[in-house]
Amino acid sequence: MLAFLPAAVFAQGFQVNLEGQKQIGMGHTGTGLLLDGSSVFFNPGAVAMLPENYIQGGISPLWFKSGFVPTGSNVQYNTANKVATPFNAYGVWGPKAARWKVGLGVYTPYGGLTDWGNTWAGKYVLTSLDLKTIFFQPTFSYKISDMISIGAGFVYNHGSVNLKRAIPLADANNPSGEAELKGGGTGYGYNAGVFIDTKKGLTIGVTYRSKVDTKLNDGDALFTVPGSLKGSFPSPNTFKAQLPLAATTSIGFGYTSSAKWLLALDANYVQWDVYKELAFDYAQNTAALQDTRSPRNYKNAVSLRAGAQYKASNEFTLRVGGGYASTPVKDGYVTPEVPDANRGFYTAGLTYKASRHFDLDVSFEYEHLGSRTQNNIESNLSGTFKSNVYIPGVALVYHW
Repeated sequence: MLAFLPAAVFAQGFQVNLEGQKQIGMGHTGTGLLLDGSSVFFNPGAVAMLPENYIQGGISPLWFKSGFVPTGSNVQYNTANKVATPFNAYGVWGPKAARWKVGLGVYTPYGGLTDWGNTWAGKYVLTSLDLKTIFFQPTFSYKISDMISIGAGFVYNHGSVNLKRAIPLADANNPSGEAELKGGGTGYGYNAGVFIDTKKGLTIGVTYRSKVDTKLNDGDALFTVPGSLKGSFPSPNTFKAQLPLAATTSIGFGYTSSAKWLLALDANYVQWDVYKELAFDYAQNTAALQDTRSPRNYKNAVSLRAGAQYKASNEFTLRVGGGYASTPVKDGYVTPEVPDANRGFYTAGLTYKASRHFDLDVSFEYEHLGSRTQNNIESNLSGTFKSNVYIPGVALVYHW
């Protein structure tokens, strides 16, 4: 008989906080700072306060390394050495004497790339996942006074997913088939913020990035099984699903303590509780392939971030930072798509001012996720996950 095929394509949200190289170097702080055109993402309210116009782009290659040891075993399974490529691009423009500026941001705030292979202990839960989201954000910002500015941007998201997993078969000659689910979807939201410059060295920012419900219609569900079982897994098939991307509220502070030093603090509250359940609706159902409603019951999470910037010379600016982020995933719901846990992260970066108008930004981040021993309530996959993340980054910035 065929085993039930559970649904877990979007089960593990993965928020990728890699929207600006300067901010990465300062521990992902930026809500209360004026650094460059990436304020379009970090605080649309700050955009009108920027002293220049900007065109810039950056990329942060990401290595996610995870290992899994099944309960009662000494064998460790590891993810393949694959590289995700989150990126960011921004443009900001406004007349020099104007109180307003407009901007456009293109960035990748959610995603995941994981490949466990087809021989590991959890192959019936997942063999590989490639999840991408690209946000497009046109933005308008207005300076109410020399001390206060506001701004907001409309967000359009295009997302895509490709997931593969093995299918258990009661066939000695063919012990496993394969399921591949892939498709794309769109969603909408907004990003709004307020920025305050006290004119006494202290700057303050508050932002709200809304939830973005990404709806996936007519995704392709492809099944590779022996000919005798094709009737139980009609292929090609299609499916519908919806992925809620969590809203985030942030408050940030910047303090210029001297001509050389800038200090920053950020706090973020992420409303992951939108993941109550995950539902999949297949166009063609059989006794072995039914629509699914899978409980997730995520909880809200927080992150605390701190960073510092030191202007070493006219050409070089140095940065360092770090922070802590709590996991939204409750015990019993951890999955191998991205086996989440509470994490600490440590960052560094620098800017080389190549000329009056060109900057080269580089950054590096290391994240350590706490080990997590779990027994998943749906799949019964039981064992211990240990994960680390390595993220170099580079950006080119033109300003005038």
